Amino acid sequence: MLQLKKIIFLLIIITSCIKVNSQNSGLYIGTATADISPKLPVALLGQFELRIAHTATTPLTANVIAMESRKGNQSVDMAIMVSCDLAKIPNTLLDLVRNRVHQQMPELDVNKIFLNAIHTHTAPVLQNNWEASFGYQIPKVGVTQVDDYREFFVKQVADAIVKAWKHRCSGNIAWGLSHAVIANNRRISYSDGTTQMYGETNQPKFMNLEGTEDHDVNVLFFWDKSGKLIATAIDIPCPAQEVENDSTVNADYWHPVRLALRKRFGANLCVLGWIGAAGDQSPHLMYRKSAEERMCKLRNLSHLDEISRRVVNAVEEAYETVKNNRHSDALLIHKVETLTLPGRVVTKAECDEAMAIRDNAASQIAADPKAADRVFSQMLWFNNVVTRYEDQRTNPQPKYEMELHVLRIGDVAVCTSEFELFTDYGIRIQARSKALQTFTLELVGGGNAYLPTDKAIKAGGYSAIVASNLVGSEGGQMLVDHTVDLINSLWP
Repeated sequence: MLQLKKIIFLLIIITSCIKVNSQNSGLYIGTATADISPKLPVALLGQFELRIAHTATTPLTANVIAMESRKGNQSVDMAIMVSCDLAKIPNTLLDLVRNRVHQQMPELDVNKIFLNAIHTHTAPVLQNNWEASFGYQIPKVGVTQVDDYREFFVKQVADAIVKAWKHRCSGNIAWGLSHAVIANNRRISYSDGTTQMYGETNQPKFMNLEGTEDHDVNVLFFWDKSGKLIATAIDIPCPAQEVENDSTVNADYWHPVRLALRKRFGANLCVLGWIGAAGDQSPHLMYRKSAEERMCKLRNLSHLDEISRRVVNAVEEAYETVKNNRHSDALLIHKVETLTLPGRVVTKAECDEAMAIRDNAASQIAADPKAADRVFSQMLWFNNVVTRYEDQRTNPQPKYEMELHVLRIGDVAVCTSEFELFTDYGIRIQARSKALQTFTLELVGGGNAYLPTDKAIKAGGYSAIVASNLVGSEGGQMLVDHTVDLINSLWP
């Protein structure tokens, strides 16, 4: 009898321990949103000429989701994902954010923080001397300086990361797939074998859009322990560039998307805007423009509002489908690697062509100094190609290093690239991935260069010429292969 009592008592203790451990196991989620709107006036990044914004049409925000998986009381893995209403994320900016977070939380693995840009062209310049390479200078007086904005941005984002991490609590996650026509392939192919970005389609030599389009809307939903939706990450393979030529601060289509989703799900909903592989995509219409404009007019919507309507409808459709398929114990694995890719080699013919364009621009400026406003940026841009060719004399096989993040979150994979990655590459990754769904994110840290396909390089045109690229199609395929291998290693 005494032995039986001991056994029962032991079972009670074991059961209690299991219950305590199960309460500490699972997925922990924290969110935060930071205002990264610049002090006006401010110089905008994204075009070849100086644009000073004196007004802001929308605020700019950085939206943070911090995730941690636990087994019992033991932390297993983590990821901190930050979506920024910017044109790009220079590595120096990422390093500054990570260093500031490390100062506040030295125990945190800051390498598992990644920042992506929505690629709006109506956000501040982020690098000193960046503007000089395009032939203009930011005024030193009366305009927010680059260093001042960077310091403000780093503080705001680092504080938001710390807040999200410190306030994480047990929660649930779900993943869904819907569709919306947002992206249009912007590279127009002609019967003479050439391609032009934003080329005219209403002419006899127009043949087709050069590449594919991806209308998938991949979505992650996050709930807290009370069952309230606290965040969503939305992957759209299209840059936020509907209002790219404006001279006001603007978060483009992500602002009305966030407003609409917060109206339904709550004012504090954290919305991460992710841009999928979209180097050859744009929200601008390439054909059927009149029909689209008529439908917008009948709906009493601008095209920006129409984009928002489509995204929100897709997200809501996905939500209604998966809202009861939540996971509190989704497996989280986050791999970070430095991937070395072959740089795109400048050929002698490309160097000669660049030199001719450079010298012609210089001659125009010499003959008419007023021409500098029009051609000086062209002169500098192509001079960089000549410099690269000369550097190859001592470094004939240039290399390019890129930080790669691959995450497994339950049944889905999230993978990153720092390039404006042509959509074909994203589809190659998705097609070969073992994950149920695969989210491809571009402009995650690093450079600002396009990564075109071999087909695009042969056809030429902006975004596929050597002046637009640091890595060519050989490196693009290596990026695909390595990303797929890393994803599939997480599904043994």
